[in-house]
Amino acid sequence: MNVSCAWLRALAPDLVDTPARMAERLASYGAAVDEIVEVGAGLGDIVIARVLESGRHPNADRLSLCQVDAGGETLQVVCGARNVRAGAFYPFAPVGAALPGGIAIRRAKIRGQDSQGMLCSARELGLGRDHEGIMELHGTFEPGQNFLDAIGLRDVRLVVDVTPNRTDLLSHWGIARELAPQGEASLTLAPFGAAGRPAVAFARADTEAEAEGIRVRIEDAVGCTRYYGVAVRGVRVAPSPEWLAARLRAIGQRPINNIVDATNFVLHELGQPLHAFDLDRLGNDVVVRRARAGERLVTLDGVERRLDPAMLLIADATRPVALAGVMGGLDTEVAGDTTNLLLECALFDTALTRSTRKRAGLSTDASQRFERGVDPDGMERAVLRALALILAVAGGTLPASAPAAGHGAAAPPSITLRPARVKQILGQAFEPEVLASLLGPIGFRTERANGALLVRVPGHRRYDVAREEDLVEEVARRHGYDRFPDEIRPFRLSSVPADALAQLENRLRTLLVGAGMLEARSAAFAPEHEGDVALLLPLSAAESRLRRALLPGLLRRVEANFNRGQRDIRLFEIGTAFARTDTPMPAETTRLAIAFTGLSTPAHWSGSARPFDRWDMKGLAGRVAVELGLELRPAGPTAPATPELVERDAWTLLNAGKRAGGAGAVRPDAVDAPAWAYTVFGLEVVLDDAMARAPHAYRALAIFPAVERDVALVVPEAVPAAAVQATIEAAAGPLLEHAEVFDVYTGEQVSRAGTRSIAFRLRFQADDRTLVDEEVDAILERILARLREEHDVERRI
Repeated sequence: MNVSCAWLRALAPDLVDTPARMAERLASYGAAVDEIVEVGAGLGDIVIARVLESGRHPNADRLSLCQVDAGGETLQVVCGARNVRAGAFYPFAPVGAALPGGIAIRRAKIRGQDSQGMLCSARELGLGRDHEGIMELHGTFEPGQNFLDAIGLRDVRLVVDVTPNRTDLLSHWGIARELAPQGEASLTLAPFGAAGRPAVAFARADTEAEAEGIRVRIEDAVGCTRYYGVAVRGVRVAPSPEWLAARLRAIGQRPINNIVDATNFVLHELGQPLHAFDLDRLGNDVVVRRARAGERLVTLDGVERRLDPAMLLIADATRPVALAGVMGGLDTEVAGDTTNLLLECALFDTALTRSTRKRAGLSTDASQRFERGVDPDGMERAVLRALALILAVAGGTLPASAPAAGHGAAAPPSITLRPARVKQILGQAFEPEVLASLLGPIGFRTERANGALLVRVPGHRRYDVAREEDLVEEVARRHGYDRFPDEIRPFRLSSVPADALAQLENRLRTLLVGAGMLEARSAAFAPEHEGDVALLLPLSAAESRLRRALLPGLLRRVEANFNRGQRDIRLFEIGTAFARTDTPMPAETTRLAIAFTGLSTPAHWSGSARPFDRWDMKGLAGRVAVELGLELRPAGPTAPATPELVERDAWTLLNAGKRAGGAGAVRPDAVDAPAWAYTVFGLEVVLDDAMARAPHAYRALAIFPAVERDVALVVPEAVPAAAVQATIEAAAGPLLEHAEVFDVYTGEQVSRAGTRSIAFRLRFQADDRTLVDEEVDAILERILARLREEHDVERRI
């Protein structure tokens, strides 16, 4: 929407903001200003000139030689346009002037004749695209007068980005309503001379109205709910006066003639599209109907359009004459010989206008407004405003009465606005009087009702304000989003806290993505051998059950990657699994599954990359166990973690001593892997709310020194190192801060057959004192005694 700041100030005399301040305020109200354009920039050197004589160039057929009065001596100017005539006024660039684009005007000799300046076209001045002739000015001017001041073009244009729901801002009246200090109450429409408001009575009827020989019939009451048709006789079509043309040029519009410019003026001033028909070509009958099969219409752009019954038309007694709400027809356009016209002001259905516009492949200023919704309460004001302007610029006479067919639009319902609801949503309390003062200036009428406000929605907001929350948004917008306190807290729709399990899932995603994993999402359907719960209406016979575990489905994703030549695969999934119960509903659990294979690091020229091994699996399982507050233990030869895992490579995840899941290498027969594939590793664990709420233990750094002891042990081959470490930790008590394996040796130096040497580094530390050797020696003896008793482990000498 192009907005003229001078036009705004004419509507709102108390609006004293600068264009920059207007743009800032509009942005705070939700209508960003994309650009601030100085209208007539670069035209400060242009003056008004009067052509005294115009004749043919003696040495060129297509050039004319003019004598020009530019406020001083008479100047000779060579002109290439043929529309220059003696006695008319034109914009003139004297020698030394600069045009937009940096073109400097110099004295020149053209075909042997001196030229002392240039008469300018609208295109050369940046005021339009018309380059066919020199821009003739209509009115009374003084030669030498500054061009911008003479035609009232010292203005600033705001290019406003209007959102689709705010059709009320597609007019200068709507923008002025937002910006005026007192809102709508301080806006005024200046009269067009001394005639004042036209006196026309409207003969109203639901479907067919007639007055003064003009008959309007609405056949499609859904597509058109109101139609005014006013005949104006005895008009004189001519170029518009410069004040009217300047208003349109300021917003980027091209003046056409005084009648069309009058309708465009009201369109951009009040937001109501209007159309003027040549009454003698139209006839006295106007019909609003759908198109009939085979009908055609040549629109004002000169294109013949094939119509279909989905389009809404304006027709005379026999033929279509306009696409309703979109564009008029060429046969009934207002031309230079028009003397009688019919002014149309209508209210068309938004959806039907949009459909007609799309089918016709057209988009116009009128359709842009009709398909978003125009103010039904402002129609009569708009038509009377247009009639007053036509009488002022084109003359003519009005009938005593005019037809107004249609029942109009139903009044929007009143909405109750509760101050408590406003506070709940915005986090700030507003008294009813303050709410009324915020809504009143933009057209909402309010009255007190049982501690709340009963708000009547005005016609210009009926399309986007339909409920209490919409009014709350208006309160926030008019109060100013930047005026709410910085410490305002976010509003939560209920008192229910964020789901703990969902937060845990997010932490797991962060952990696994950081480890280089990609998340997979798959449906919960599985083959018969992978599920216990049968589907009543399965989508596929191959997936007729709900899955009992996630890992088998994830392994199928691994196989899909193998089939596409991918060697390095790292996947995880968080989803649900189902188990049969004694009730009609199955038991549902949330689980985490991981599957990975391939190289642990990308291949690089600096060295060979190794494939993932069981220790990578154990390391990742350990990180998951820490995040979930679980214990990771070897699964043992008789209790594999999951059926898909190899027994000797499996670990069990324990939750308070009970099995929650497992990890390890996947059996070769559980995944269809090619010969070149590496070992596949997998993990699956059941998640619950207790894990999500399990606190993480933190301790401060010790301020007393630690004591480290290295001890080598002779361990039977059948005893796992993890079992030995668990016994050490249990026997040592709280003073053992850390224990880790740092060496494993098998060979002749080990004294006993069937054993190996495992060396542990033990770190002892107390939070309240420095340990002495006697304390550490006593703990070490206790550890060795427990190892000897439980595992037949001896200290290596």
